[in-house]
Order: sequence, then C-alpha cells, then structure tokens
Amino acid sequence: MGLSYKMRLVLVCISIFAMAGVGFLLKNLLLPDSFGVYGHFRADAIDEAAEVPIRHGTNDSCFKCHGFEAKIHRAGLHRTISCEFCHGSYADHVVEGKKTGTLPVKTGEQITTLCLRCHNTEIKARSEQVIKTVALPDHLRDQQVKLTHNCNQCHHVHAPLKYINRAKQITGLMEKG
Repeated sequence: MGLSYKMRLVLVCISIFAMAGVGFLLKNLLLPDSFGVYGHFRADAIDEAAEVPIRHGTNDSCFKCHGFEAKIHRAGLHRTISCEFCHGSYADHVVEGKKTGTLPVKTGEQITTLCLRCHNTEIKARSEQVIKTVALPDHLRDQQVKLTHNCNQCHHVHAPLKYINRAKQITGLMEKG
C-alpha cells in the first residue's frame, strides 16, 4: 500500500521548501557582498575596471610627439583612422608619458597588405563612396606601373591623395571643380 494523497502532498511541499532553503543559502554564500549595491550587478566591478591599465590612446595622444605626421594625417583622407589601426597599441609605445618601446613601421609588401585591409574589392559590404577600393593587380595595370609596386610608391600612407594631387598639379592634369 502506498502513501496517501495528503502524505504525498506534504512530502512535495517539504521538498519544495527544502530546495528553496538550499537555494537561498547557496545564493547568500556565493554572491559577493557588493552585489546589488548599485543595481543588479557587482559594485566592485567598477573599481576593478578602473584599475585595468589603459592600452589604447587617441590620435591626439600620438600627435603630441609626432607633429609632422599629425599635420599630414589631419589634412588627409585617413584623418578618421586611428593611428593604432596601422601602428599598434599606444601602451606598447608610451607608458606614463615616456617612450618605452618602438612600434613597428610597415615596409614593402607589408604596406600593401595593410592598405588592403580596407581598400580591397573583396570586402563587398563597403561602398565605393565610403572607401575607395582597388583590385590588385588591375589597379597597377590601369596606372601603368610595375605589378611589384607597393601602395606607398605612389600614395602617402597618412594622406593617400597627397602625392597624386601634387603630381596632377605639376602635370596640369588636375580636375576642375
């Protein structure tokens, strides 16, 4: 003979209260003291996040020391691109206002590889009006230069049309308008 309906109901109620009690106990044991101070998260996370060292700077951080590049960069089409996108993290170069390392400067084919991160027709999501794209080696053929040319042989990396526009001015091929 099994347990009566009332007895089973009592056992279910006791089980539910026991599980709720264990859950409440575990919650109090496992939640940090700072949980809930500023809402539904751990308040200590704010102080911990504030102590994480800063790794990235703004372009103005770089321009403090690199004035020549700053002048060209601000006037060029790459003015909205972060220096760190091409050169690496500010923290790898400067700590507490003092130079601590040298960031890599791209050369040769590394420059073309870097340029093609954005200027590549294979990136279909980008519109021609936003980012001028090129297809290598077609672009080099169209410009009638050697297929081994790197981007910086015709373009200034910080202001890509600087050399192109200057050459057009010298040759009189500058477009009106």
